[in-house]
Amino acid sequence: MSEPFDLVVRGGTVVAAGGTARCDVGIREGKIAALGDTLGPARETVDAAGLLVLPGGVDAHCHVDQVSSTGLITADDFFTGGVSAACGGTTTIVPFAAQHRGQSLRRVVADYHARAEPRAFVDYAFHLIVSDPTDQVLGEELPALVREGYASLKVYLTYDALRLSDRQVLEVLAVAKREGALTMFHAENHDAIAWATSRLVAEGRTAPKYHAVARPQSAEREATARCCALAELVDVPILIVHVSCGGALDEIRRARSRGASVFAETCPQYLVFTAADLDRPGFEGAKWMFSPPARDREAQEALWAGLADGAIDVFSSDHAPYRFDDPKGKKVHGEDAPFTKVPNGVPSLELRMPLLFSEGVAKGRISVERFVDLTATA
Repeated sequence: MSEPFDLVVRGGTVVAAGGTARCDVGIREGKIAALGDTLGPARETVDAAGLLVLPGGVDAHCHVDQVSSTGLITADDFFTGGVSAACGGTTTIVPFAAQHRGQSLRRVVADYHARAEPRAFVDYAFHLIVSDPTDQVLGEELPALVREGYASLKVYLTYDALRLSDRQVLEVLAVAKREGALTMFHAENHDAIAWATSRLVAEGRTAPKYHAVARPQSAEREATARCCALAELVDVPILIVHVSCGGALDEIRRARSRGASVFAETCPQYLVFTAADLDRPGFEGAKWMFSPPARDREAQEALWAGLADGAIDVFSSDHAPYRFDDPKGKKVHGEDAPFTKVPNGVPSLELRMPLLFSEGVAKGRISVERFVDLTATA
């Protein structure tokens, strides 16, 4: 007679990306050991009759205990962020080891491990952020780190302290191709944003609502097309993160039709918020400031279509929380600060899976199998 299971979840409907089945789930030593109709005895039993049994979520894009380019630190550490993740059904998070100009990428990774190891509440891995692709970084540090298992990295086309030139992007992509890494892109046209911002500021239009005006869909669409073209030139797969509108998604579809390997990600904030949320009295709209900004209902419908038909591959939170009433948070430059001085980001790690289920599965926009495919794989 076999040993009892540590835990059996009985009578639920087990959901995986490939389909559903009503069965028991047997656990031993923290791992699924068996699926079956009537599994044997267990030290602990959970009655899941009438319920869905879903795999733990993987949030493949979040910012936890991260130092921003302006020196601010996100509100969550690896304990509080991990608790939030677990409460929302996510059991693995993939935040960033963020390099800033002048830093060794190797030392950055060691620093983020030191932040995470004493406080981690759920499983975690790291993407790398490359903002200073020096000869040392590209020739030694990045290849060595990829070989050690840090197989994904992120680059920015905007933000003064983070953005890379097209030439630098190509150099990074060449290393990624040689070493077998996936490169993620924050795709917005920096010069277009800077031009629009300078005009708005000169006209005194600096309230939070102008954040969306300064970062139009056209700036995201152009940068997405450029990322796809650069990836095609190097012949390497890429992931465009936080796609916020149909125009950017169209560019990804077009690149795929040419044979390019381009993946797409979107986030819950683009499905439930619009630019109108920024237009609130006083400084209140700053709570809804993130980049790219929320768009409109038409953009939301385009994203829902992409989630349903497979054009969007990943659903991540882009969790980047800053406390609102904190001098080291959204109000670091005061309540009269222009939108250019407000930290970008919203918390969404805990609500990522519940929101996609309530707004997607419960409303018939996506199937429960598609829900699992989007939220539990990376």
